[in-house]
Amino acid sequence: MPAAPSPEPNEQAGPPSQILAAFEAAKGFMPLGEGLALYEAAVEAGRLGLPLLEVGTYCGRSTILLADAARAAGVTALTVDHHRGSEEQQPGWEYHDPETVDPEIGLMDTLPSFRRTLHRAGLEEHVVALVGRSPQIAALWGTPLGLVFIDGGHTDEHANADYEGWAPHVAPGGLLVIHDVFPEPEDEFTGQAPYRVYLRALGSGEFTEVSVTDSLRVLKRTEAGRGRRG
Repeated sequence: MPAAPSPEPNEQAGPPSQILAAFEAAKGFMPLGEGLALYEAAVEAGRLGLPLLEVGTYCGRSTILLADAARAAGVTALTVDHHRGSEEQQPGWEYHDPETVDPEIGLMDTLPSFRRTLHRAGLEEHVVALVGRSPQIAALWGTPLGLVFIDGGHTDEHANADYEGWAPHVAPGGLLVIHDVFPEPEDEFTGQAPYRVYLRALGSGEFTEVSVTDSLRVLKRTEAGRGRRG
């Protein structure tokens, strides 16, 4: 029987089975295919030896993938969220989960669920959780990043603030990943703001598109964007 072909040198293996199982078990909205694309981007960005950062933690589903890629690269995964839920996750909206509401104060609090998610996945030591509003934290940030994953609020105000606050810190050769990019007008609430940010990034001349997986877009910082590194 002929031997199985060897993987190509640049072929990217997926996450370990236990990490994939933890991802699929975690509370969240990212589909498997997009998760695998995010993991591949995180592994590539990890080769720069710089931290990997996401905006929009929720309960840590995508954080698992970033954390495992960061662990393998010997870098740190950072995740930014105020943990009170974005617009579409509030009571009365389609993506609201009553289990995320703190019964004592009546507000969403996804931080405990996020911490349980990381603990179950065995990844707590590879993640730094930045709890607060994205623009406030970004204003204090001064370190280059290998990857920025924008998956926060879906209004133009919040999506643009995430882009303006964090994209300048993507190092040359680093990746900007944008989730929930839906170009169709009927997706105005869930994906038009990320779509407009995606177009803005491409139009800046500082990023070029690397891959498209459903609503996930992966962009790489070009040499033209070198001067904006944070």
